[in-house]
Amino acid sequence: MAVRIVFLGPLRDLAGEDSREVPAPLDWAGLLSVVGPQVAEQLNEQRVNVACAGKVLSDKTTLNAQDGDEVALLPPVSGG
Repeated sequence: MAVRIVFLGPLRDLAGEDSREVPAPLDWAGLLSVVGPQVAEQLNEQRVNVACAGKVLSDKTTLNAQDGDEVALLPPVSGG
């Protein structure tokens, strides 16, 4: 039973990897504990979004990933 965490953009650089598998189920506190302090700090920023099973969560602290789910960490998009 596992959840796949996908690190995108600058969060990938902070994590040092593209993705990581962790035991399921995974909630918000569990996510913060497994991604490392630098990524966790970024996740607490309002502009960073979290998607679970293909859907962006309106409140990322309600994360409840189950076996087989993919959790994508979405940094803010910049551009002009």
